[in-house]
Amino acid sequence: MAENIENGEKKALDENLVKEALDMFRPMLQADGGDIEYVGIDDQNRVHLKMLGACGGCPMAVMDLKMGVEQYLKDACPEITEVVQDNAPDLGENGFDYF
Repeated sequence: MAENIENGEKKALDENLVKEALDMFRPMLQADGGDIEYVGIDDQNRVHLKMLGACGGCPMAVMDLKMGVEQYLKDACPEITEVVQDNAPDLGENGFDYF
């Protein structure tokens, strides 16, 4: 379990709760040929994921991750600070070199 300090008290981030929330979100990605793989939680309460299948190389994956998965996980586990894609494609300096 990762830990979060709130008002001077440590509050544990339940890894199982994060995984359960991911399992609830997963069918939405699978409907479009994608999936997600849980990698872990770092000491800053950032959840690390890998986007798989159609999501792995899709330029829209970052938006799906931030506006979809991250928001869903933060609603389920408010201690989460951010969701990070560990296998994000290199979009270049301005974000458009990928295309």
